[in-house]
Amino acid sequence: MVARGLRALRGALRAAAAAAAAATTTTGRRFSTRPARAPAMDYQDAIRTLNTLQTNASYLEQVKRERGDPQAQLEAMRGFLERSGLKVEDLDRLNIIHVTGTKGKGSACAFTECILRSYGLKTGFYSSPHLVQVRERIRINGQPISKELFSKYFWLVYNRLEETKDPAHASMPAYFRFLTIMAFHVFLQEKVDLAVVEVGIGGAYDCTNIIRAPVVCGVSSLGIDHTSILGDTMEKIAWQKGGIFKPGVPAFTVAQPERPLEVLRDRAQERECPLYLCPELDAFEGDHRALELGLAGAHQRSNAALALQLARTWLQRRGCWGLGELKEEALPGAELAGRPVPLAPTFQPTDAMIQGLRDTEWLGRTQVLPRGPVMWYLDGAHTTSSVQACVRWFRQAALNQEKPHDGSEVRVLLFNATGDRDTAALLKLLLPCHFDYAVFCPNFTEVSVAGNADQQNFNVTLENALTRCLENQRTWTRLLEEKGGQDPWLPAPLRAGGLLQPATTRGTLLLVPPAPRPLNSPSLVFPCLAQALRWVAQGRDPQLAAPTAVGAHPHPVASSGAVLLREAAAVRVLVTGSLHLVGGVLRLLDPTLSQ
Repeated sequence: MVARGLRALRGALRAAAAAAAAATTTTGRRFSTRPARAPAMDYQDAIRTLNTLQTNASYLEQVKRERGDPQAQLEAMRGFLERSGLKVEDLDRLNIIHVTGTKGKGSACAFTECILRSYGLKTGFYSSPHLVQVRERIRINGQPISKELFSKYFWLVYNRLEETKDPAHASMPAYFRFLTIMAFHVFLQEKVDLAVVEVGIGGAYDCTNIIRAPVVCGVSSLGIDHTSILGDTMEKIAWQKGGIFKPGVPAFTVAQPERPLEVLRDRAQERECPLYLCPELDAFEGDHRALELGLAGAHQRSNAALALQLARTWLQRRGCWGLGELKEEALPGAELAGRPVPLAPTFQPTDAMIQGLRDTEWLGRTQVLPRGPVMWYLDGAHTTSSVQACVRWFRQAALNQEKPHDGSEVRVLLFNATGDRDTAALLKLLLPCHFDYAVFCPNFTEVSVAGNADQQNFNVTLENALTRCLENQRTWTRLLEEKGGQDPWLPAPLRAGGLLQPATTRGTLLLVPPAPRPLNSPSLVFPCLAQALRWVAQGRDPQLAAPTAVGAHPHPVASSGAVLLREAAAVRVLVTGSLHLVGGVLRLLDPTLSQ
């Protein structure tokens, strides 16, 4: 079945390539009138050169090979840093907030950065992965650095590393390590007041852990991810995350399962780090003053609570004013052995804190893009717990939208997953959304991404990616057959007239199909995002051209579905499973992000 699917998709690829070639022939060859320039100095050349340093897949393989000797990994990172012209001690001047976790660490960082920027501080923010352009990973005052700045610092670091090659060791760090070193150069030379640094993978062995003296550390919600590197239990993963704790540096974490929290406590004790548990966000809200968050979803409240503690502690340790009046002191003492992690103090958030939480933006996380009758719901959830949170957010967000009077609403899932993630477990959690169509495609925006170096990944071939998509399609079909009408989210079958409806007798929001659905929900695989999005939108999104007959999907479902999508009063599309997938969709739906 997979082989037949691949043959069909190869036919679509050939048709798309032929159409592109015909367009080039018709318009004629274009010659640049710009003067010749020195090679390898502009932004795209910088990105292409960066891509040769290995992308994420091979970096993960490298980490797996080296994980038996973590000290050697960190020593290698220090060596690269010194060859680039910096010492580890130089990083102390960055006043770093170091954040790890499985879910929400990027969002917690975004909240923290925005709060401190609201105080008038010049902020640096290093995060991963990027969604559209690599320079998103290195931000100053909340904005990705310019292409000019990126090129300047890329070639500065690259050339220094080239000039200091050592025959006995690798001449260049891998992709993520290089960007980490480059970010430190940017922040130091651009003289930021502080840097919020998000851990890449894990903590103990992560290359960001060469930071020796952060101002404060944070651990967001823990879950199962990157098991081949971090371990296959929450306790093993918690041990890795606690590796960023430093002697005498306060650390904060959010509510965790009992055993992983105990592991964090033990790690903090052995590293002489005072660890505190963040109170719920409710504790910071007055009787009539709910805090407004710039990021949607109930799961963002714990990320915001962590951000408040990180920001306040940073301000306190740096001797700043405007901390917010304490409501209640933390439990006395920082000794953690033999008792629960002490609760951090609650306080009255300042106006700057309130503004920072409200103004936070973080693309691709619980993001809604309304485009007339087509509504795009984007969330890069890629673990079981984050997909559960995504489903809760999606059904709440869909409930808040006005329903079509005639009830003609089509729901579409656009999904992909990468790495060693349990795709079946993720897809099973999405079943209760009752999608009319499930669409699977690789993270490539076009059949060829040669013209866009930001989106290139040398470690994933199109054929391998399509094989994964076809396997996901088969898994989805099997799950629907096994489900047999049983919905784990619903205690009992309910009858309702709309997509979503509160169950007043239960006091909770339940996802209910408006009418019985066929058991075998139609699903399709497309070779690239552009083709998938054009089919879903059917010319009804102004940013997407209508699908053409050339390269059309051969499956009959594509034809019948196109009619329904064109005629529906509302089309709701959930894009999830991979941040890279969400990034590709954003690139197509919002071209300004590529400028």
